[in-house]
Amino acid sequence: MTPTLVQSHRSPAGATPRVDRCARARDWAEIQERMLVPLYEAVYERLEVGGATRLLGLGCGSGLALLMAASRGAVVTGVDPSQPERLALARERLLPDAAKEARARTGARLVDGGLADAADPEQPAYNLVTAFQPIGCTAGDSEGLSGLLEAAAPLAGRGTPVVLVGWGPPERCATSSVLRVATKLADPLRSRGSWRPALRDDLEEVAHRAGLKPDGSGRVACPFGYADVESAARGLLSTGLFDAAARATDQVQVDKELTEALHQHRREDGTVWMPNVFRYLIARTP
Repeated sequence: MTPTLVQSHRSPAGATPRVDRCARARDWAEIQERMLVPLYEAVYERLEVGGATRLLGLGCGSGLALLMAASRGAVVTGVDPSQPERLALARERLLPDAAKEARARTGARLVDGGLADAADPEQPAYNLVTAFQPIGCTAGDSEGLSGLLEAAAPLAGRGTPVVLVGWGPPERCATSSVLRVATKLADPLRSRGSWRPALRDDLEEVAHRAGLKPDGSGRVACPFGYADVESAARGLLSTGLFDAAARATDQVQVDKELTEALHQHRREDGTVWMPNVFRYLIARTP
């Protein structure tokens, strides 16, 4: 599958800047999440994900990566207690009421609670763990991840690959110029959640803190393409990367400056195109 321009998703007339978490989650699922498809594909291809794979997805969001793994024959379990609205959409994708027979056959599971609820003593240990939410782009975005990975390790077999994902160098990510708006507006708070340039060893540091051993990495081109500026703004806002800026100023100001920043990436036909590179790290459980 190759990245494509997403369909235009227009806001209802008279919409207010107040955040609607359910609408934000749907914007993520319908607009933004698919931008990472090349990354998911590259990881699954490298690790030969298939019928023998038992995958535990940490921070699984609205479930697109799980769905792609399941389509390869993998048995998938998703955990994301911090994003209930996204998890509800993942349930619609992976566990529709009309697919009870398919669910029983594939064994797909979505866990409302924490990692303890992902344990299944009647099943083999997980042999792949993924944390596909990109880190290394906002201050504090890796906090807690090492502890989560450390807690997930006992659910997996020894030497199980654990996949971490981060933004590439700012000079290779056109979206960085847009994300700088978040930092400018969040100052002088310099709060947790404001944008910062990705660092070379972000992923390795998280892995080491979790007691994992790095065992290879790769880079994948993931261009962000949108049908128009409004869709681009909605997609980027759905990531949560501008939330600190909205708290520091207000949503109206964020919307205005984000839209202005996106115009430099607008093409003659009205579409928005931003080439980016993402990095993944494969680490192994002890």
